[in-house]
Amino acid sequence: MGKSLPSSAIDSFDLAILGVLQKDNSTPYRVIGEAVSLSAPAVQRRVRRMEEAGIISANVAVVDPARIGQSITLFVELEVISETAELIDAAKREFASVPEVQQCYYVTGEADFVLVVVVPTMGDYEALTRRLFFGNNNVKRFRTFVAMDRVKVGLAVPLPE
Repeated sequence: MGKSLPSSAIDSFDLAILGVLQKDNSTPYRVIGEAVSLSAPAVQRRVRRMEEAGIISANVAVVDPARIGQSITLFVELEVISETAELIDAAKREFASVPEVQQCYYVTGEADFVLVVVVPTMGDYEALTRRLFFGNNNVKRFRTFVAMDRVKVGLAVPLPE
């Protein structure tokens, strides 16, 4: 990830480009240019600059987990015993390295972490909890919520007008 651009370096053209890309990042630069009144090369330069600055952090395909056999989504609140920087950093590294952990947030409040986990079966989740939580001496407790329906899923960021 590159250096952050100051928010003043993001102008209305950049915001318009981001608006298009958040809906479909495979949109050709020519089409984006027509939508935002810029040339395709100008759009390409702006996109490259925003990628280098870390404003655009990834270009990925959004996959429906159920259509590839990962039909169970779980939300896990996890509380640790000790919050030393070293132990928290170790937990962050461990959670980030596990493929079933789709998202991980270090949070304030009663829980220390909130995880979004995707697995094919509850048996797979049980095996994951044994490995990730019961096998970790710093995990005090965890609480699991099973998603019954995917109402809205996305990572689009609301953009200023």
